[in-house]
Amino acid sequence: MAGKFEISKRKNGEFQFNLKAGNGQVILSSEGYGDKAGCRNGIDSVRRNSQDDSRYERKTAANGKFYFNLKAGNGQVIGTSEMYEREAGRDNGIDSVKQNAPEATIEDLTEDKGATKA
Repeated sequence: MAGKFEISKRKNGEFQFNLKAGNGQVILSSEGYGDKAGCRNGIDSVRRNSQDDSRYERKTAANGKFYFNLKAGNGQVIGTSEMYEREAGRDNGIDSVKQNAPEATIEDLTEDKGATKA
């Protein structure tokens, strides 16, 4: 199964995306965007930058867990991973982003499917 980007809306009205692997696990989450166009631009940036290993910032949280940020060419974080117990898990997460992001479909969960307007 191929990966996919899911666009959703936060309670504060901002849009965000999650990149999910073929098994449905979230492997990368975005920041909040003021509009859907910005969110889609973020997805395009993930696709462009995902193959460049130098764009991945490998981090260790204060609690000792491991995670990574994917950065754009300008240094801005465009996505953050989940927390991993081991470095190997974090590295597998990076490999999963590299594998899934380029061809991932986009599913917009904010579009109203089938509702009628009064």
